[in-house]
Amino acid sequence: MTVQKITPDAIDAAEVDALMQGAIDLHCHSGPSVMARALNHEEALAQAAAAGMRAVLFKDHYYPTGPFVDVLKEAGKATVAEPIGSIVLNNSVGGINPFAVEPALKTGAKVVWMPTVSAANHIREGHRKSLLPTKGKMLKQVALSAVDERGDLLDNVKQVLDLIAEHDAVLSCGHLHISECWPLFDEAKRRGVTRLLCNHPSYTVGASLSDMKELASMGVWLEHSICMFIPNRLKCYEGDFLKAMIDAAGVDRTFFGSDMGQTNVPMPVEGFRGIIRLLLSLGYGPEEVRRMVSTNAAQLAGIGANETAAKAKVA
Repeated sequence: MTVQKITPDAIDAAEVDALMQGAIDLHCHSGPSVMARALNHEEALAQAAAAGMRAVLFKDHYYPTGPFVDVLKEAGKATVAEPIGSIVLNNSVGGINPFAVEPALKTGAKVVWMPTVSAANHIREGHRKSLLPTKGKMLKQVALSAVDERGDLLDNVKQVLDLIAEHDAVLSCGHLHISECWPLFDEAKRRGVTRLLCNHPSYTVGASLSDMKELASMGVWLEHSICMFIPNRLKCYEGDFLKAMIDAAGVDRTFFGSDMGQTNVPMPVEGFRGIIRLLLSLGYGPEEVRRMVSTNAAQLAGIGANETAAKAKVA
């Protein structure tokens, strides 16, 4: 007997709306930025709140976003959805720089990303194509790695790990290569970091399905970028591959960030609606989907998984 597949467009809108309640985006690329952005941080937060989302993390490749969180809170703009700050350790903040990480963590950052646009791995990946272009020409990036020529973790990375552990923040591998992720996460655990994140593991990081399974087994959370799976100009993977990645790590270790906010793509909130439809069409049940768009991210970032689940059930 042939089982008829459900298409994402056939998913009931009311079911999608229900699963949007309490959703969390830990990867929003709103502006201002030197990169082209379709909306600013205040607009991203307002759209998330209107959709019933629980929180939004602002990520910029060139500056810490924690101060914007304080401004929004002081202006009374953070009463429904919570804004969250982060810092990405690219050349613009001195690279893997503990002196940039410390004030960022003290001013609202909950996620510290290893290098992205400055990562040696990212620069190699972009040798023949422009990855994450800026609005205008900028200085050429100096390639950064978390390890030395012997593959040992650098001392400045260890200092950063100690700060992350002290503030109970999230460590993301950024755009480091999977070969750098192993010593990074191993040392992070030894130094007391408990919140470990590998973002878009198949993209730039270069993790295989077996790598993803191993990462999950060692306590790392895997975040997949919504923009890479729903119809838009940034889509690069099909649903079958997404299902294979989710099944490799397990629903309980998988969640989604929009990785959206760029121009000429759907807004981050619409990205979340799209991934909910796709996940349901792939056969995941409502509670599994809720974990992957809400409670897993809440647990990772320490923003109240129990509270998020309670709000979602009430809604």
